[in-house]
Amino acid sequence: MTIRPSRRSFLALAAAALALAGRPAFADTDPAAQRIQAFYDVLLDSMKQAKSLGIKGRYDKLAPAVQAAFDVPGLAKTACGGAWDKIPADQQTAIVTAFGRMVAARYASEFHDFSGEQFTVDPNPLPRNADKIVRSQLVPVGDDPTSFDYLMRGSASDWKIEDVYLDGSISQLAVWRSEFSSVLANGGPDALLAKIKSLGDQLLTGK
Repeated sequence: MTIRPSRRSFLALAAAALALAGRPAFADTDPAAQRIQAFYDVLLDSMKQAKSLGIKGRYDKLAPAVQAAFDVPGLAKTACGGAWDKIPADQQTAIVTAFGRMVAARYASEFHDFSGEQFTVDPNPLPRNADKIVRSQLVPVGDDPTSFDYLMRGSASDWKIEDVYLDGSISQLAVWRSEFSSVLANGGPDALLAKIKSLGDQLLTGK
């Protein structure tokens, strides 16, 4: 089973990242929304410069923003499920690094232009126990909007993305967990690391 997330679910996640781009800074907005806004600004700027930057330039621009906005280590660990604790520490580190690279490469590959989409985000997240849900919509030109929610976790001003729910229910993290678990079950951590690296390479080379 491929570990590449479906195009629609990833586009929903990534398009959410544009929701606040181009809007005034929300000085009084909840810090979870502020965290996302910072990522969106970088993503939109990358899209506007897409042709001049090229895939490598877009990746270089987006990689630090992905690290700042997403809980990459937490996502990689959760996606591996119970097998994570059995993976040697050095391989855990390598998987986290490859996973972050894959996510940034996916953004750089998919968002290679800008076509006038409109995005909305609710500046008032919903509480979910100690976490928060940031609700958003993607409104494409001449088509129906897509709803998606971010699960944010953190405290004070430090909030990061832990999951995204397409149409309010489809968990991207659950998709990754299913796919990663299949690879781990069939080939172990070496196979998973190789697969994630291969996907990142494919995205960055267009092959």
